[in-house]
Amino acid sequence: MKACTTPCFLFLLCSSFLAPGQIKVSDNNRLLATKDGKPFFWLGDTDWELVHRLTREEAEEFISLRAAQGFNVLQIVGLTEFNGIRHPNRYGDFPINNEDPTQLAETPGNDPKDAYAYDYWDHVDFVIRKAAEKGMYIGLLPTWGDKVTQMWGEGPVIFNEKNAEVYAATLAKRYAQDWNVIWILGGDRPAIQTANPDATRKSFDDRSIWTAMANGIEGVLGKEAFITYHPSGGEYSTSQQIHTEPWLDINTFQSGHGARETPAWDWVKRDLALKPTKPTLDMEPCYEDHPVNPWDGKWTRARGYFTAYDVRARIYRGIFAGGCGVTYGHHHVWQFLDTTRNPPINVGDTLIAWQKAARAEAAGEMQYLKDLMLSRPYFSRIPDQNLIASARGTTYLDVIIATRDSNGSYAFIYLPQNSPVKIDVSKVSGDTKNVWWFDPRTGKSTAGKSVKGNGIKSFTPPPGGKDWVLVIDDASKKFSTPGAH
Repeated sequence: MKACTTPCFLFLLCSSFLAPGQIKVSDNNRLLATKDGKPFFWLGDTDWELVHRLTREEAEEFISLRAAQGFNVLQIVGLTEFNGIRHPNRYGDFPINNEDPTQLAETPGNDPKDAYAYDYWDHVDFVIRKAAEKGMYIGLLPTWGDKVTQMWGEGPVIFNEKNAEVYAATLAKRYAQDWNVIWILGGDRPAIQTANPDATRKSFDDRSIWTAMANGIEGVLGKEAFITYHPSGGEYSTSQQIHTEPWLDINTFQSGHGARETPAWDWVKRDLALKPTKPTLDMEPCYEDHPVNPWDGKWTRARGYFTAYDVRARIYRGIFAGGCGVTYGHHHVWQFLDTTRNPPINVGDTLIAWQKAARAEAAGEMQYLKDLMLSRPYFSRIPDQNLIASARGTTYLDVIIATRDSNGSYAFIYLPQNSPVKIDVSKVSGDTKNVWWFDPRTGKSTAGKSVKGNGIKSFTPPPGGKDWVLVIDDASKKFSTPGAH
């Protein structure tokens, strides 16, 4: 953004063009809202290698598809994981000079028809502004974590506290006028790690470097800049490492690709119990078509891949437990698989070109979850497992998770198996309750038989379909069909 050179009375006019992310934490500190106070359900997509591996035409095609599928946050990386510093993008451009993050590799002009003028960061600009045209946010990771903490990946480690702040401030200035940029630090790395007894992992504490990046962003955009962090899986959730950092607006965790059994819903409950209260979301659940735990050297097709059902069963329960949103992922999309250009990553024995993978089953189904959550009063939604009067389940296969309006106007119950359930309908207000069966595969709702009074009532899902959402409404509220808004 150009500096103001006119008299100081125009300072406010100039500063009004600063546009830090237009979302914020809701007043109850558990969910997200737009700057004008409307509900914002984070429906993200992991597109880590987008600016590194796609052309303008391919990026535009992909962004248009994801917009049509209802996604509203595309997560991309500035300095990408797979040799993002030493290997050029599709136009032969590198992001920085001399492996120095304070030296962006910029050239005068940005004409895509001029190979010299159109540099790496012009391409990032294009992606951000094309997403804005579609009303979508970009979750921008300034760098993948291997540039801060090696552990695995290409690296090299290039950041320290000083250059991290300069680099982040440079990007913040560049995107100060872009309303749709959300800042995500981290990049699949813990902020802190303690060595284990057999010394197979080392101790480090990189909080000061990530804080320096946050300071660089906030030094330009102010405290309104929306900043979060993408951690490694399991124990490295932000709530367990950097929850009290003042720059961290929301907690995130990575339930990941190691096992189908991961209880993401319990992690949401854990995070929301902390003080100060902050929203939380699963920023990397099981990816569709990702081999289940391919890292132990024992993977076979019998262990299999995560299916659309696996994705739904984890994500719906995390949301009903209180998550403020979720980031979906497809294993062959985040890397933009094109075997004519790059080797595949952790593929097992299945390859799916990214253009086909982008149209995978669950990719088209995630919008139905967002539509469902936005079709009922939003900010008053709370988790409540006391709704469930029958067995609640004990494993990832059968655990039922329920959520409801704190005022009692509706309840949602996710059933991972097509089995009858008993619900305490006294948790829903009104003498008459309308009943719906919401199909997470199609987004369609089928009206069930209304029930009167309170107490324990039994409900049986429609035939066909493995998982369902039971919706119970206070009939007097005259809500629209679930998923319609």
